[in-house]
Amino acid sequence: MAATLRIQSDWSRALRWEQSRPFLSDCCRPPGKPTLYGSVTRRGLSSDGIPDIVASEGFVVGEVTKKSILISCPHENVSTKFLAPYTSFSRIHQKSITCLDISSGGGLGVSTSTDGTMKIWQAANGEIRRLLEGHVYDVNCCRFFPSGLVVLSGGMDAQLKIWSAEDASCVVTFKGHKAGILDTAIVDRGRNVLSCSRDGTARLWDCGKSACLGVIADSGSPINGIAVGTADNSLNLGTPEKPPSEREVGTEGKILLLAREDKKLQGVGLQSRQPVFLFVGSDAFNCCTFLSSTYFLAGTQDGNIYQLDVRNTNTPIQVIHRSGAPVLSLLPYRDGFIASQGN
Repeated sequence: MAATLRIQSDWSRALRWEQSRPFLSDCCRPPGKPTLYGSVTRRGLSSDGIPDIVASEGFVVGEVTKKSILISCPHENVSTKFLAPYTSFSRIHQKSITCLDISSGGGLGVSTSTDGTMKIWQAANGEIRRLLEGHVYDVNCCRFFPSGLVVLSGGMDAQLKIWSAEDASCVVTFKGHKAGILDTAIVDRGRNVLSCSRDGTARLWDCGKSACLGVIADSGSPINGIAVGTADNSLNLGTPEKPPSEREVGTEGKILLLAREDKKLQGVGLQSRQPVFLFVGSDAFNCCTFLSSTYFLAGTQDGNIYQLDVRNTNTPIQVIHRSGAPVLSLLPYRDGFIASQGN
């Protein structure tokens, strides 16, 4: 079965074949207790197209509309709202989608898959525009530059590549990592980019010269995710041991977050290469993101989402735990954030 980017406009279409069988699953995990799993089933449709929904034991169906279903677990005082997607794109990839990004203007999407492909497509209709070929083995990560015309990717072949979204040509290939690249970040408008790898290092690259400007951190443990942000003015980022290269653009005043496999979340001054903080979590960190110059988030393999203040990382502001599934990605959204988990 082809992997599907599924976004449909209302539940009556999305659920047309789901009568009398579970079509959604929900779960919650109280701290220190086993995860509670349940299912939601559609029994029929009302005359105005609203689905008649029932939940399994332990879960309660709340408000149901054509575009959302609210499910709660009263015993644990948690709830989840399932939102109907807008459109389904089922022909872009043949297997699971591993990474996805949308251009700044919203016109193009880029995605990678376990089918070994990386493709650029129209966000409006899913029409495939370009096939980006050149990595050996799996492509782990992809993202657009701020211009929306260039794509950055990293793969299991330890190569970092820059592509033209207009003609699919690979304009730059960076080599230096000793193992697969797991995540990337772009500094400001993109004269410099960052990557992290299973080899335990995070590196800064000069796009114009196709060269590595330096190893920002060498953690001795795979780095699963990175994020770069402007640091709070009160934060001491350290002083570089030697003057930075004139090829470094936009690194001053920036802090780099490293989500590490060894249960550690690290902050490093991007220009100084000096450690700023080290926080130990409950399990391997998979991802991280900035909410502001002060606050940031990080997600772990055992389902925790930590919110921390960069000025004092001794104690988290809060730890969110909705299920025991791995937190795979985090994205700031309006006054909150979006999290994806492995369930």
